[in-house]
Amino acid sequence: MPSLVDLRAHAREIFFAGLSAADPLEAINRAVQREGDRLHIRERFYDLNRFQRIYVTGCGKAAARMALAMERLLGDRITAGIVVVKYGHGMKLGVTEVIEAGHPVPDDAGLNGARRIAELLRSCDKNDLVFFLLSGGGSALLPYPAEGLSLADKQRTTEALLKSGASILEINAVRKHLSRLKGGQLAGLAAPATLISLVLSDVIGDSLETIASGPTVPDSSTYSDCLHIIRHYQLGPKIPSAVLEYLERGARGESAETPQHLSGIFERVQNVIIGNIRTALSSALRRADELGYHTTIFSEAIQGESRAVARRFAALLKEIAASDQPVSRPACVISGGETTVTVRGDGLGGRNQEFALAAALEVSGVDQIVVLSAGTDGTDGPTDAAGGIVDGKTVERAIARGLDAAAFLDRNDSHHLLQATHDLLFTGPTLTNVMDLQVGLVA
Repeated sequence: MPSLVDLRAHAREIFFAGLSAADPLEAINRAVQREGDRLHIRERFYDLNRFQRIYVTGCGKAAARMALAMERLLGDRITAGIVVVKYGHGMKLGVTEVIEAGHPVPDDAGLNGARRIAELLRSCDKNDLVFFLLSGGGSALLPYPAEGLSLADKQRTTEALLKSGASILEINAVRKHLSRLKGGQLAGLAAPATLISLVLSDVIGDSLETIASGPTVPDSSTYSDCLHIIRHYQLGPKIPSAVLEYLERGARGESAETPQHLSGIFERVQNVIIGNIRTALSSALRRADELGYHTTIFSEAIQGESRAVARRFAALLKEIAASDQPVSRPACVISGGETTVTVRGDGLGGRNQEFALAAALEVSGVDQIVVLSAGTDGTDGPTDAAGGIVDGKTVERAIARGLDAAAFLDRNDSHHLLQATHDLLFTGPTLTNVMDLQVGLVA
């Protein structure tokens, strides 16, 4: 029977197998094939000789590695390029300029990058080909406030939404309506150029509208939807009055809505999903099987309050330990998705560290169970950890240090508890992002 040390090592190995499968460079190589002077992208072919200029643009945590793939594919055919990535997720490229900026709260560097991309797109005509490389984090990394709003307005609104427990779909609906680029508006700037958007999905269901707030696709959300979200989470007093007034004017029809499905600006746009959480889950399951575990998927689309989902996940592992159901031991349970955290305390952490700590409390005292939860982008919340890896002795280790694990969870301080018990998981920036991945093992 594997020891606890073995289990923890196996959990890491399974997680990294999933991470490797989500490599954006390999994802682009699978989706885009060059045949001489032609590109084959899914069902469409593009003759490169038809275009006078070719641009590479984009935003998101994986955008730099995606741009590397495009440079290797197109070489000196690229005229110029600009991508915006999170701090620490950049790399030196040959033609494409990489701008590092703030995430999850936008900053001046992101605003500068967004303006420069907008200027480049405005210069395009029907003889140009534009690649837009999109991945998770792109919404915060491409901030270009609507007329009459400031970056500070968007920052305060984003912070309030992130702490409210709102889903990423709800957060992005508001972001779209406070922007000049999101919700299909970037496609409007690029028209009439040919626009190919290559998308690494970090949202449940791969909704193109939701990923990085859908800058190249039609938008079905409205100003009225945004006001409903603000009211539902009681954010009126927490966001700038200028933002609330702007949304109210839009709901009255005094500002143009984001582009809808019937808009002609999307006639020369192709949007392609090149990778998602299922890619990572499949590879993780294969590695678990190779290591001798009986495998099952808890969910490919987990969502909801992180600590509540973690308790259900851990309860399943305890059931397997007690009865060999629904799979026999040694067992591996895997899930992927993106939970949320309603911040009520003043601690430090992220949704994966909160998941790990809640799971640790649930499996406390149960031998031979390990739970790993981490972001595939290598960061979790405002910390340098990707997540946590805990076991049935984590709470015991906390008690030995005079710490109350439940109290740490209550004040959303998972980072400091897991730091004290040596249960944080560090990967560094991975240059990809397909949501979060959880691995549970029962010996």
